Amino acid sequence: MLPTDLLTHRINGETVVPKRVELNEEMTTIASELIDIFTQSKGSTRAELNRLLLELEGEETDYRFKRGLAHLLTSAFSEFETISPLDPPMLRDRVFAASALTIPSLQSTIVTLQKVADELTQELSKEVLPEQIKQGLYADLPDNQILTEFKAPTPEALLHRYNLSQVQGIFYRATDVRIDAHRNEPGQYKLLFRYSKLFQLMSYIEGDADHGFTLTIDGPTSLFSASTRYGLALAKLLPALLHVTKWTLTADLQMKDFYSGEIRKTRFTLESDCGLVSHYPPGKTYDSMLEEGFVDRWNKTKTEWKLEREVDLVPIPGSVMIPDFRLVHPDGRTYLFEIVGYWRPEYLRKKFAQVRKADRSDLILAVSERLNLEKAGVKMQDIPENTIWFKDKLLPKAVLALLD
Repeated sequence: MLPTDLLTHRINGETVVPKRVELNEEMTTIASELIDIFTQSKGSTRAELNRLLLELEGEETDYRFKRGLAHLLTSAFSEFETISPLDPPMLRDRVFAASALTIPSLQSTIVTLQKVADELTQELSKEVLPEQIKQGLYADLPDNQILTEFKAPTPEALLHRYNLSQVQGIFYRATDVRIDAHRNEPGQYKLLFRYSKLFQLMSYIEGDADHGFTLTIDGPTSLFSASTRYGLALAKLLPALLHVTKWTLTADLQMKDFYSGEIRKTRFTLESDCGLVSHYPPGKTYDSMLEEGFVDRWNKTKTEWKLEREVDLVPIPGSVMIPDFRLVHPDGRTYLFEIVGYWRPEYLRKKFAQVRKADRSDLILAVSERLNLEKAGVKMQDIPENTIWFKDKLLPKAVLALLD
């Protein structure tokens, strides 16, 4: 996605309109030129790449477009690595320590490099040359890192990614987002809900598969303190939403007025025929760090209980749940397993209410002790019976103890 300083939008009344470019000959030519620069710069330093990008940018005052494309090529399609024959921090420690014992001069620098090279040759049992020390001394600085991999997109794909990123940037300032998804296949709903869980969004789901679902999602500016990380997570949901056939989206925003500097309330709307293109593969999601860590620990545990990740929708009155896991025993017993992470009080209160509505005796809830139950207005009698508490890590033995 794009950083805030590369986002461009206009305000039409109370509605925010992000800047999107047309896929015409002029735009595709610019995209092609940038892609060619990255392709030719493979094996060069980041500093050399940036120099070529500045030359292409020239003295144009409207630099955001080219710089935005370059940012996307750097962050999404490129890999930079530190290439050095020896560890740069270690080299600096050795060279600086040796240099402190001599009076600075060109001759003393040559002697110091040779001295350090001789010492390392003895320690490592292989020849180390002064030139290698000089080469590796600052090889880990960003400007000296080497572009080792570049997976060139087509110019059209890059422009689609740019337009998507401009729209995603709107969600950095959202107070809340409402998505109405309707007349879709159940698999599309499931994919959307799983992405919402993946990005750990505070979403409330209402509806059913026959009539459609409404997702109400808290935005980053609705939190106790604005969260850049949460804003990015919310923006990541948009490419997943593009895989759903029928939907409308409305976001309430808090944006700073360009002239007065005051915060004003605005709105952004988007529909399924918006023309944006997703770069997410359809039907594929990944575990959150919390879930991934739990799966890794479970796989190392000796138990007959099998942990399954693919769980069907669990309908509850007026809403739906997608538990994180299903626990299956060879004797036929099964339990659904839901992890509740680090969210604000209102979310926790609604989550417990949702579990009570489900009225499932086979549902186990794992809740972080970081959550403030008192502030959430949750009483002990409101907590579901099959609840496990964890701190930083969710351990399998706590789940197995409840199962036993």
